[in-house]
Amino acid sequence: MPALALLLALLPGGAPLAEEVELKVGDLAPGFTLVDQNGVARNLSEYRGEWVVLYFYPKDDTPGCTTEACNFRDDYFALRERGARVLGVSVDSAESHAAFAEKYGLPFPLLADTGHVVTNAYGTLGGIWPLRLARRETFIIDPQGHIAKVYRSVKAKTHSREVIADLDALQAETN
Repeated sequence: MPALALLLALLPGGAPLAEEVELKVGDLAPGFTLVDQNGVARNLSEYRGEWVVLYFYPKDDTPGCTTEACNFRDDYFALRERGARVLGVSVDSAESHAAFAEKYGLPFPLLADTGHVVTNAYGTLGGIWPLRLARRETFIIDPQGHIAKVYRSVKAKTHSREVIADLDALQAETN
């Protein structure tokens, strides 16, 4: 274990010692229930039977995150035509998400993972205590609830188009 991680874990209120999770294609997507920007509890299981684009991002209303969210907004109907639901996740509060979604007219749920449960389960929590943020990573989840595609290196400006192309390829494989 790196000395810094051990030191941080031993400090009062420090980061818990946890193994780094690395989900891969074919794994069952970890289930969760998180509150969205409207205070509605969203459970991953409610999307069973549909494709899900679960994208993690560091912070509401920052340049890269705004670009990524607005591109998903602009491509929302193309994603819906492919039977996909878009869910954004960060460690920001539901109130922060509400302001972000309203400011940019985001038509999809932004989920508040303030307890870092889902970011830990998907292996996307980054940063150094006390500043912990979600890393910019995305998972496409198939209608059966399995990971169909993992994006560890995301370019905010072109990501939504990349997701659409990959959904087309994934859906062609299953038909």
